[in-house]
Amino acid sequence: MPTDVPGPNVLAPEVLTYDGIVLAPGRAPISGVLRAGEIAGLAGLEGHGQEQFLLTLAGLKRGGETVSVMTGSGPAVYRDHHAAARHGVVYLPRDRRTTGIFPALSVLDNFGLPSMRRFSLAGILNRRKQRRALAGYTDFLSIRYPAMDAPITALSGGNQQKVLLARLLALEPRVMLLNDPTRGVDLNTRLKFYAAFRELARDKGIALVILSSEIEEILQVCDRVQIFHDFERTAIIEKAEMTMSGVMAAMFGQREDAH
Repeated sequence: MPTDVPGPNVLAPEVLTYDGIVLAPGRAPISGVLRAGEIAGLAGLEGHGQEQFLLTLAGLKRGGETVSVMTGSGPAVYRDHHAAARHGVVYLPRDRRTTGIFPALSVLDNFGLPSMRRFSLAGILNRRKQRRALAGYTDFLSIRYPAMDAPITALSGGNQQKVLLARLLALEPRVMLLNDPTRGVDLNTRLKFYAAFRELARDKGIALVILSSEIEEILQVCDRVQIFHDFERTAIIEKAEMTMSGVMAAMFGQREDAH
């Protein structure tokens, strides 16, 4: 049973460590590390523990595990989602409509609410600074909207998802935990996201963890994939060994060469 996940470059600094994550009673604990600039995939049949694993890293599920992120003053252990976000570990939910967007608010407010402190001085929000930041992420992600003050619901699903991604980037993260980030978006948006993920990892050194229901997505974007079956991590497949058939076989608890 694999217990450690090296980054794509073993010399890259560790940004997050986790130890003792147990996804169901009696299952083996999961430990490992994430390194700066890596893109790690999570895959498995629906309901086999990969989402619980991601939520645990995000501080949204609690158990006896230890999860810590490296900060400028050393490793910081966090036990909840708010502490995780303060230390640069951010989470993109799977269902943008029910747990992502604030449907009654504008594009600008959906973007800026979690990062208001960054755009405030002495408790006063600097709207101009906030708008400049959104404009920068608009260019980076090719977000389309009629106006920053337009309701978020006026945007297509793909553009809503881009706003949510921009919201995370405004928090200046070290680690991004993305739960099926291209679910329900069109091909052009999907490809834009892939390019953005690679650039964020390569140029910004952000570590990304992507849970995806699309095996093709894992094959295209990720440096390795962790496979979950029956609430355990049963395989780690590196980029050079990743194939559609191999990932699918592992998801069903089989080896690719099994007959």
